[in-house]
Amino acid sequence: MYSEVEAIRQRYARFKQLPEYLLYEPLNPYSYMTYEEKRRAFIRWIHWAGLAPVRDKRVLEIGCGFGDNLLQLISLGFQPENLIGNELLEERALRARYLLPKDSQVLLGDASTLKLEKNSFDVILQATVFTSILDDNFQQTLANYIWSLIKPNGGILWYDFIFNNPKNPDVRGVPIKRIYKLFPKGEIKVWRLTLAPPINRRITKIHPNLYYLLNMMPFLRTHALCWIKKS
Repeated sequence: MYSEVEAIRQRYARFKQLPEYLLYEPLNPYSYMTYEEKRRAFIRWIHWAGLAPVRDKRVLEIGCGFGDNLLQLISLGFQPENLIGNELLEERALRARYLLPKDSQVLLGDASTLKLEKNSFDVILQATVFTSILDDNFQQTLANYIWSLIKPNGGILWYDFIFNNPKNPDVRGVPIKRIYKLFPKGEIKVWRLTLAPPINRRITKIHPNLYYLLNMMPFLRTHALCWIKKS
């Protein structure tokens, strides 16, 4: 387990050196068009899953990064005091702590070793975490642990890409059939999102709204948004 955690840290350090890292700047249309699509998808998920009103829903995000997803949930009505972010990388955890409201918690460390109460969360969010884990056993260990933290009738909100990136050996797509294997007891609803990044990078330079046009074709979407419900 320890070796995979250290490998993830090293992979992220390499990623920061790549030109693609700069594309995630929030004012870049490549970044904000994806962000806006995900926000609309979150609203659709809330209604589909029957989670509204969301004020009392308790949420844990593993791999919360700088806290962007948690801030998005706050903007949709989730309360800061009910949100916990977890982040493996210290610099990102510190940034999340700076950006998130003081009533939200940020926990530093390996998510699979957190000491949290079982059956205590309505929602556990993971966004592009599992594609950074290349060890199948570690993936399953983490999946089992976060599953144990969810309340009955709660679930995992999953957002991750499903295809391999041939230019980046430090990540690996998680196909939908793998999600079913990781959570065999879950009731899974899947939505396809996110225009393929190589296309997105090119067409948003011409005009950001071309994102909407090409994203109308489902076969060009590379990510899955899943609600994995615990009965």
